Amino acid sequence: MTKFIFSNARVFDGWDGTLADRDVLVEDGVIRAVEPRGLAVEGAEIVDCAGRVLMPGMIDAHTHIYAASLDLAKLVAAPVTYTAHYAPHFMRHALDCGFTTIRDVAAGDIGAARALREGLITGPRLFYGGRALSQTGGHGDVRSAEHDGWSECCACPSAHGNNMFAIIVDGVDAARKATREELRRGASHIKIMGSGGVASPTDPLERCQFSDEEIAAIVDEATRWGSYVAAHCHPTEAVRRCVALGVRSIEHGTLIDQPTADFVAGREAFIVPTLATIFALKEDGLKLGLPPVSYEKLLRVADRALEGIGIMSRAGVRMGFGTDLLGGQHVRQCTEFTLRAQVLKPLEILRSACSINAELMGQEDRLGCIKPGAEADLLVVDGNPLEDISVLAADGRKLSAVMLRGRFHKRTL
Repeated sequence: MTKFIFSNARVFDGWDGTLADRDVLVEDGVIRAVEPRGLAVEGAEIVDCAGRVLMPGMIDAHTHIYAASLDLAKLVAAPVTYTAHYAPHFMRHALDCGFTTIRDVAAGDIGAARALREGLITGPRLFYGGRALSQTGGHGDVRSAEHDGWSECCACPSAHGNNMFAIIVDGVDAARKATREELRRGASHIKIMGSGGVASPTDPLERCQFSDEEIAAIVDEATRWGSYVAAHCHPTEAVRRCVALGVRSIEHGTLIDQPTADFVAGREAFIVPTLATIFALKEDGLKLGLPPVSYEKLLRVADRALEGIGIMSRAGVRMGFGTDLLGGQHVRQCTEFTLRAQVLKPLEILRSACSINAELMGQEDRLGCIKPGAEADLLVVDGNPLEDISVLAADGRKLSAVMLRGRFHKRTL
């Protein structure tokens, strides 16, 4: 049995705004005890934190491990061998930065999960939703307007809009079948495209997608499976509509207004803003291959992004933490901290990346917290993130230790 005692630590438990002087016992990948300083256990190795902050490993609830390009049309045409090599690169960087859990909300699959589980690649815990569900011409349909879908004689999936990131479904029966298929393949949740998006070429950004009946059918299937639905939504109408139909997690919510945020809070749904990708795309998206039509749509949401999280905060929305970065911009994952800090207090940001994300994913008391019985996903931080959130924005350089499942990924103590 492997035992560690993190001693002389100031513990952030994932929620409380005060740091507690505690020792934490880890045994066989699980936190067994959180006690006042002086804890002694026979056979345990002492990890002296020397007054540093010990906190839970963080969670990024909006990632795309296979999104190796900013141009989705080129991305879906890329060899799967290339995207398969990109994914470990992406995931290792996330773990280096202190994200011990990630949720992939389009394309992540059982293959990546198995490779992680068997130790073939290094990366965080992975919760994946498989292929997102999109209507024809929706945010998951990357075909250009010039693509003549009616004249296709080819029966291959790409001819009809399907790709590794999304499956095209129209009608209630098709929506139910696709939901069942992704759940069969191990999806922890179902992602739908509830509105237009930035990266997709033909859909109006501000318009809702899918019918009420289609969304209700998807929610019904996921709920009966014991899962939930996450919906890509930018406009406030799409946010309200999806939450009213039973969607648990709204992705982005960029154009939200105060009445809609109040409605979401009243329904106890979650919203996962993704500032990092918006500002990264605005800064150098065109240079890295973002199509001009997508850049034009991006500008319509960029100016509202910071305002939106302030609205959500005032309403008391359960706000998750996500980044949504594509291609080479994945190295900006930690900018989400400093971007949010322009509006939110450090404690709000920390809760989002720890306990709130864990609750969103149905992993409360297991992930995103330091308490007996929780998984031993832990960070030792040089500095106090409750006072200065920028210590978590240093791409892991301010982390003296990163532990995943009770094993050190990094240890410089």
